[in-house]
Amino acid sequence: MKTYQTNEIKNIAIVGCSGSGKTTLTEAMLYEGGIIKRRGSVAAKNTVSDYFPVEQEYGYSVFSTVFQIEQAGKKLNLIDCPGSDDFAGSMVCAMEVCNLAMMVINGQYGVEVGTQNCFRYIKKMKKPMMFVVNQVDNEKCEYDTVIEQLQSIYGAKVVPVQYPLNAGPGFSTIIDVLLMKKLTYIGEGQAPIVEDIPAEEYEKAKALHMELVEKAAENEEGLMDKYFESEELTTDEIRMGARMGLSTDSVYPVLCCSAATDVAVGRLLEFLANVAPEVDDMPKPKNIDGEVVSYDSSAPTSIFFYKTSVEPHIGEVNYFKVISGTLKAGDDLVNADRGSKERIAQLYCSAGANRVAVDELKAGDLGCTVKLKDVKIGNTLNAKDVNHRFSLVKYPASKYSRAIKPVNESDMEKLMQILNRMHEEDPTWIVEQSKELRQTIVYGQGEFHLRTLKWRLEHVEKMQVKFEEPKIPYRETITKVARADYRHKKQSGGAGQFGEVHLIVEPYEEGKPMPEVYRFGNQEFKITPKGSEEVTLDWGGKLVFVNSVVGGAIDARFMPAILKGIMERMERGPLTGSYARDVRVIVYDGKMHPVDSNEISFMLAGRNAFSEAFRNAGPKVLEPIYDVEVFVPSDKMGDVMSDIQGRRGMIMGMESENGYEKLVAKVPLKEMASYSTSLSSLTGGRASFIMSFSSYELVPTDVQNKLVEELSVKDDE
Repeated sequence: MKTYQTNEIKNIAIVGCSGSGKTTLTEAMLYEGGIIKRRGSVAAKNTVSDYFPVEQEYGYSVFSTVFQIEQAGKKLNLIDCPGSDDFAGSMVCAMEVCNLAMMVINGQYGVEVGTQNCFRYIKKMKKPMMFVVNQVDNEKCEYDTVIEQLQSIYGAKVVPVQYPLNAGPGFSTIIDVLLMKKLTYIGEGQAPIVEDIPAEEYEKAKALHMELVEKAAENEEGLMDKYFESEELTTDEIRMGARMGLSTDSVYPVLCCSAATDVAVGRLLEFLANVAPEVDDMPKPKNIDGEVVSYDSSAPTSIFFYKTSVEPHIGEVNYFKVISGTLKAGDDLVNADRGSKERIAQLYCSAGANRVAVDELKAGDLGCTVKLKDVKIGNTLNAKDVNHRFSLVKYPASKYSRAIKPVNESDMEKLMQILNRMHEEDPTWIVEQSKELRQTIVYGQGEFHLRTLKWRLEHVEKMQVKFEEPKIPYRETITKVARADYRHKKQSGGAGQFGEVHLIVEPYEEGKPMPEVYRFGNQEFKITPKGSEEVTLDWGGKLVFVNSVVGGAIDARFMPAILKGIMERMERGPLTGSYARDVRVIVYDGKMHPVDSNEISFMLAGRNAFSEAFRNAGPKVLEPIYDVEVFVPSDKMGDVMSDIQGRRGMIMGMESENGYEKLVAKVPLKEMASYSTSLSSLTGGRASFIMSFSSYELVPTDVQNKLVEELSVKDDE
């Protein structure tokens, strides 16, 4: 492969929902581009994409696949991204290094929830977009309906470049309104027959052509002037205007094809080569210091790593984008994130599992290398005396979690090492050793995402593991005032232990004054604060500790020990063993012994007095409540609403968003276990959701009773 200059490079991410045919389209593009001699198929498990064993076993894409095609003097770097929202992290990484998102639409179904998910990511990342309607050969394909749907959802930016003349089985002919020609495909891999547009189609084609011309003219002053003069532009001028329109997010071109039968795929490649934005058409990246870095091949070298994979018989393969300079095989670079030195001994362009060695890559290009010592996703390598660091990738929040443990408990340390390594390969696999829950938790984008992790552990790492539902991070608090005394006394030969603590507990609220007198029955307890300590708890809320001991009943030196005992119980609440929060404790009296009193005595006395008072203070369990947004087709809205309400969810609102309904609710985390699986089953895979922590709220009394009973039984075990 020859060396391409920065202005000859186009980076394109192939995105779309599962079932849109991205893998088949990738295969057809590779075939048309001359990269492969015969096309594989998903069914035969021999495609360039989806070459990992886990992908072949499950039948869906898990990893993004990078490949290059040379077309019309341009180098097209294409990244085939997984369609499932479970693997959105791969798509986000790919999009960060690309200049265009090519959204593939299933011609049978049009815009689906997965399409909308992709669209949200694309817009958030401010990337240009075009559509390719695939599977036009399907008997259920209604192309005009799909166009209407796209225009209804995405507005006037949607502009058809082509339309099929004979959609459905036997699809072979398109009308290309950019070229204003009829293209008929007579056999796989053969050039189409190019003819004039039939008279009966000319009026429709002309109208679409003028719409395209107008959109192209809007993006350049010179083109607009010419359009006003003649109402016509040359083919090259339309291409230039469309390219500028893509770059400024003012036009979404629509093409059509059948990847399975190779109809119009070659024309798609031509369009990408001629119209897709070049590297320099897009905003330049900024390093973490906010400095703009130009795609300048003559500048010092700086490369950014966006993907890592571990491949059989090879080991780690690292994928990067050349941000600046010219990268050559044999270059010595410095890892700006880790300080280590790395030699790029081998330099490749890739086509799935196949790699082609190259001598150099210019700024803006994508490549990969192997046998690096210490490079992870998100790292930057620089030439000497260059200090660029980039933080380009912003991963989506996790939506699914499982507690994990090895079948053989002695393998726990080994498991953690493997999980940490896998996180470096895919940062959307997040690992947490929860002190609070006393579990190791793995987080991911969905059930399939974590199922893939488990498959990798068992089949690649030969580590048998078990998944369980994670415990819920409940909180405990109190609702009224209570008092308790506790004497700790122990005598076992020699020095004994003695400590007595009298204290009051009450709910703490920010700004709430402390009474001067507390009344319990016929007794009054006057409070004379000598000192107060406010502890901001790591898990939320506060503990306020007040020393109101007068007359030297307890030495001040024992107060830290009492607080320590109380904190121990705050970390493992009396009801469920969960963290406690928002409590004010007033130590007002006690007793000590001149010989037997020590820190341990008062720590135990404080802990036990606090525990007794807490239990008498109307203790309540708080549960985490999450904000949940569900994107669902209108015909499934009723089912989804009923399901949410059955999960103790509170519906907060509904609104339409780009052709789909959005349901907004607040739902207890406990009720969201396996929700992604249930939602998929309920809607036939046509819905998606996002969730984020909202607040802690009191659980209903019946739920609390069951919860306390359940957890206390478990504690006994």
